[in-house]
Amino acid sequence: MEKAMVSAPEVASDPVRERLLKAALDSFLSDEYHKVTTRLIAEKAEANISMIRYYFGNKEGLYEEMIRHTMAPLLDVLDGQMLQSVNGFEDFLLLYYQTMSKQPEFPKLILKVLALNQGPGRRFIQQLLERGRTNGVRKIDSLKSSGQANASLDPDIVRMAFVSLAMMPMLLKDIFEEQMGRTMDAEFLEQLAEFNGRIFSAGLALTRAE
Repeated sequence: MEKAMVSAPEVASDPVRERLLKAALDSFLSDEYHKVTTRLIAEKAEANISMIRYYFGNKEGLYEEMIRHTMAPLLDVLDGQMLQSVNGFEDFLLLYYQTMSKQPEFPKLILKVLALNQGPGRRFIQQLLERGRTNGVRKIDSLKSSGQANASLDPDIVRMAFVSLAMMPMLLKDIFEEQMGRTMDAEFLEQLAEFNGRIFSAGLALTRAE
């Protein structure tokens, strides 16, 4: 199966700011929050430490913006055209797998913040997820109105099922690859997105058994 890489719209960016975000992502993924210093991040980014204060205010502000920046392509899709039909869920899953496979430790970082309350940003991440929930409900309502989804579907159940299909392969990526004896490469992720997308699309049309 040949499928073009799914990507979000490109936006103009400041190169210094982008380097700081990249250095912050690498640093926070490889070490605990309290062990990462702004000086270390600035050195990795080849930038003056004052630029962190200029762009982000402080270390916590940089941490939160790093999370928002990484998740933005996924959240922005909910405002776009991709999920206007049930077929778009396959593309969204592929976008998620592609985004997270570039930084496989990122889903684990989010889980640590939310479940274990390690590091700052818990309220901030919850706000991002609530944005996803609100937009997701709107998309499901639209699919119901167009007859593409069953009118009796509970949007919270739909959301939980979708998050499970998206997150679990990335959270357990190392374990799955060890068990399978092969890597979850681009071709594997395309096939996984296609399969899970079809499962999810079929589930949207199901009528609840009485």
